[in-house]
Amino acid sequence: MKTMYIDCSMGAAGDMLCAALLELIPNKNEFIDKINNLGIPSVNVSVKKESKCGIMGNQVLVKINGVEENEHTHSHEHIDKYITEHEHKHIDVHTHKHPHERINEDAHIHSSKHKDEDIQGHSHEHKNEHTHIHSNEHENEYGKDHSYEYTNEQYINSKEGINTHTYSNEDIDGYTHNHPHEHHYNINKEHHSHNHQHNSMRHIEKIISSFDIEKKVKDDILSVYSLIAKAESMAHGKSIEQIHFHEVGEMDAIADITMVCMLINEIAPDKIIVSPVNVGSGSVKCAHGILPVPAPATAYILKDVPIYNDSEIQSELCTPTGAAILKHFATDFSNMPIMKTLAIGYGFGKKDFKKANLVRIMLGKTDENKDKIIELSCNVDDMTAEEISFAMDMIFEIGAKDVYTIPIGMKKSRMGILLCVICKEEDKENIIKTMFKHTSTLGIRENVMNRYILSRDIKTIRTPYTDVRCKKSYGYDVTRTKYEYDDLKKIAKKKNISLEEAKNLIKKFDD
Repeated sequence: MKTMYIDCSMGAAGDMLCAALLELIPNKNEFIDKINNLGIPSVNVSVKKESKCGIMGNQVLVKINGVEENEHTHSHEHIDKYITEHEHKHIDVHTHKHPHERINEDAHIHSSKHKDEDIQGHSHEHKNEHTHIHSNEHENEYGKDHSYEYTNEQYINSKEGINTHTYSNEDIDGYTHNHPHEHHYNINKEHHSHNHQHNSMRHIEKIISSFDIEKKVKDDILSVYSLIAKAESMAHGKSIEQIHFHEVGEMDAIADITMVCMLINEIAPDKIIVSPVNVGSGSVKCAHGILPVPAPATAYILKDVPIYNDSEIQSELCTPTGAAILKHFATDFSNMPIMKTLAIGYGFGKKDFKKANLVRIMLGKTDENKDKIIELSCNVDDMTAEEISFAMDMIFEIGAKDVYTIPIGMKKSRMGILLCVICKEEDKENIIKTMFKHTSTLGIRENVMNRYILSRDIKTIRTPYTDVRCKKSYGYDVTRTKYEYDDLKKIAKKKNISLEEAKNLIKKFDD
């Protein structure tokens, strides 16, 4: 079985996953050309070889209008050799109409800090309904939302510089807000500008729908964004329709998610296993203020996923984008399986730590389907058949893979029932509670076993009588097909024929 293992011992971000996956395909340059021809607005993608801690790998570079974007995490610190503190706030006041909605009034707050006693602070007020707070501190030469370029001479001569701001608030499809701000310095006639773009789910859907890619890949992209939207909705107590994406709504994030989905579709692994995820530690400054790591949206996305933090690294290691990609594609979150490795990809992040900041992806072959399964069992001799039937129904509803009974002879020659339940490790605790609640047992036994299973697919066969589900099982040199009994029964009753005749009738439509 073709198996992909993703090592997240240094977290995960969209660009890191892209970079690692690119090493697993033979036509890397052709793929990059394909991405650049998709029509992602203002985006150009490239890949370069990089080395961290002596390991060679890939680093993906995404440029927006020719400017390289930072790794889109929630933490953006800007350290400038000459300008270290300069504070400005923009509370944007503007009104606009959404289709089929009343005029909205949104408050947007943008905050950035740099140190410069000579550059004066300034503030502007605009009015709007959705609240966005943008605090950006950038570590790299180019900020994610702000680009500042100074030479020593320009800084020295900027004491008489004047900062002016212009705003263009345009509603794209009702939900996208762009706020370009220009800073002009009179002495050297230098200026820079930056854009804040907050895309809604509806606008992102429109962008994705325009791509010339397979429908399955489009569905994967939107599913990843849906996970992020639901998490943001829960974190901020707003409906999904009210959510405006900040970092993950930028065009570089759209490019990263699209690339990952396309690459996984091209590689086509049968199973994707992801290691427990290192989320980092400390605090992170994001669009809504200073938050603990993992950021709230990331934490919601990673519910039911094994995560941990590394106290030695005070930084966000797993971004919302990375978390959503892992959650969507992972077949299982566990340690590396026994596998024969065929290819290895290393994808580097932008930051540097004592440990190599990378995602490692291994592609290889594992044995046919094999997994761990839990068997829970108990003996009962004082329950009626109806009570046992009801208990079995409740256990199935809570997630059991199978529930069955075996008649047994108990002490004093009493006739009893051995109740057996097959389940996954993650469902065990809830099933144990349900067994105690709905049976009279005083104790439950547990066995951990290996299980060997055939791979299974289900397809739907269109017939004039009803749609029929067909299950296909394969592996270990065996292939079997079986029509769903409930669908066969419908046709047999409708046509007044036997089940065998119904099977033969369906075969005419099974291509």
